[in-house]
Amino acid sequence: MEKFVIEGGAPLSGMVAPAGNKNGALPLIAASLLTEDELVLRNVPRIADVEAMIDLVADLGATVDWRADNELAICGAGVDVGDVSPDRELSERIRASFLLAGPLLARFGRADMPPPGGDVIGRRRLDPHLDAFRALGADIQVSRDIFLVAPGRLRAGDVFMDEPSVMATENALMAAALTPGTTVLNNAASEPHVQDLARMLVKMGADVQGVGSNVMTVSGADRLRGCEHDVAPDHIEIGSFIALAGVTGGELRIKDTVPADLRMIRLVFDRMGLRTGLDGRDVVVPGGQKLVCERDVGDYKLKLQDGPWPAFPADLTSIALAMATQCEGSVLIHEWMFENRLIFTDKLVAMGADIVMCDPHRAIVTGPSRLRGERVDSPDIRAGMAMLIAALCAEGRSEIGNIRQIDRGYERIDERLRALGARIERVAVEPVHA
Repeated sequence: MEKFVIEGGAPLSGMVAPAGNKNGALPLIAASLLTEDELVLRNVPRIADVEAMIDLVADLGATVDWRADNELAICGAGVDVGDVSPDRELSERIRASFLLAGPLLARFGRADMPPPGGDVIGRRRLDPHLDAFRALGADIQVSRDIFLVAPGRLRAGDVFMDEPSVMATENALMAAALTPGTTVLNNAASEPHVQDLARMLVKMGADVQGVGSNVMTVSGADRLRGCEHDVAPDHIEIGSFIALAGVTGGELRIKDTVPADLRMIRLVFDRMGLRTGLDGRDVVVPGGQKLVCERDVGDYKLKLQDGPWPAFPADLTSIALAMATQCEGSVLIHEWMFENRLIFTDKLVAMGADIVMCDPHRAIVTGPSRLRGERVDSPDIRAGMAMLIAALCAEGRSEIGNIRQIDRGYERIDERLRALGARIERVAVEPVHA
């Protein structure tokens, strides 16, 4: 066990390169099971969730080789029809374990899936995944585990999901890519990592039209080939670094981003008083900004609401809430997707934040608050980063426990923050014996 020990008050300044998208790397790794050929992925983040997905595909028989710090080669030739049951204990480590269902079902006609794990941020439905598989001809039995069978093989069809679920869209995309014929995905998610998966599937031999929209048409192939692919930069990590610079008053340059992926993030942060600029593909955050929330026309309180892409990303809601504690004015944060996402706010209140929880989905944050160091634990990846943001702008010393949650989503975050001037140390925690 480890914890972060932080001395707040130091501005974060300098230059940082974003890691590859965590939520992009996981389906790309799962897609390696669609082919017997080798898949080479570059810019893969070395984080706990990625290692968990690698362990899952390796346990199924794939060969995995780290060829450089962030370059991964995977070959699924060793996986066969007898290896369609992902390990239960490994599956419980990450929600994305269920992304193996689509590739296994499409390639082998069967997948026996244990329940996935992941952050406890609210109900996270599997129904859109199963509806998509049924539309492609799969028979499904649900008990404790989920058993999927495609007699013969999947068949192309018309898929309509009752919500634009990111992972369900990714599962449907992968299954359709290895199913000959034309499949139409309606009400599909269109987040940057979904687009990245679609681009790689095209390299592998599928034809995907409508990438970036909520209707995608997939012309599947009888066989997919290997390819080389660079994982796109993580727009959630970029948003986190922008917020870190803003609350600490630092001047920061974030290298080699995809500016189109940041339009809503930059717009919302701008309305919270945090200005950013673009220099080519770099995002520049000027130093010493006074963060002042704009009120809506009619002098209404600023409202920040997340939603499916291209709305503000749900994974940045916790980060925006922490940033709001340092903004002059008040903002209504509406997290409509996950009922447990905002539960961590009591920890920020203990640090001195002025936050009123209206209900599990809504909070009003009034600032700027003079935060003080505290001892807190991280309940999930994004709440952990939110508390890290609060600790870095607080007065005094903070300790954040359960940092394995932060490590699941942010690569070597303490080392990279120190390079920007943060006073943060990773410290071993002695186990408590009863």
